[in-house]
Amino acid sequence: MIRQIIHIDEEKCNGCGLCATACHEGAIGMIDGKAKLLRDDFCDGMGDCLPNCPTGAITFEEKDTLAYDEEAVLEAKKRKEEIQKNAERMAEAHHAGGGCPGSRMMEFKRQEGAGGKSEGSTTASHAVGQVDSELRQWPVQIKLVPINAPYFEGAKLLIAADCTAYAYAGFHRDFIRGRITLVGCPKLDDVDYSEKLTEIIRENDIKSVTIVRMEVPCCGGLEMAAKRAIQNSGKFLPWQVVTISTDGRILE
Repeated sequence: MIRQIIHIDEEKCNGCGLCATACHEGAIGMIDGKAKLLRDDFCDGMGDCLPNCPTGAITFEEKDTLAYDEEAVLEAKKRKEEIQKNAERMAEAHHAGGGCPGSRMMEFKRQEGAGGKSEGSTTASHAVGQVDSELRQWPVQIKLVPINAPYFEGAKLLIAADCTAYAYAGFHRDFIRGRITLVGCPKLDDVDYSEKLTEIIRENDIKSVTIVRMEVPCCGGLEMAAKRAIQNSGKFLPWQVVTISTDGRILE
């Protein structure tokens, strides 16, 4: 049948992934760093992905293709949700049972006014001029943190792109200090962060949310996921977005 469908210009696509996140039907995916229309019958032709493309790589076209299959879209969504929930249940069981030491849940009690020094640390480990860690918990990856970890209660939440801590020299001092830290990279992780972040915000007494991203387009996916999570949680929280330049400056 002849109908309206999206067209993705691969030459213009910068691989940010915002369109894939915005596509509620799952018609768009990221392959080899480029957005692809995975299934014509999953595209409803409504164009929710268009406003999110920073390079104008997505347009409409009329073509002879398959009809939009809403039933198949809903079934695919259901399978994806089941896979993600199973993965989260396995992760929760993994943490509860001890699991791999590298992903075992831990909380660090930082002493106020001690420059991030944790309880039990020794004086010998704090040489003159050394900058101490402000990290308050482990793990930090969004994919690995338990949804109902005790450190979320009354927490100021920091949701940060992986690269920000490398680019901005004072990251521990200006962002991690006094906050619970969650990090991720929407370009590398094939997940929708917004679903898990929604549960974390909804199920815990979160006081505020700070989103720290890089200026590069792909970081827009993390910002969008965090904002969507706040909205979907049904809570009214103070939040802010801070953008870091690739040369390590705060832009906004």
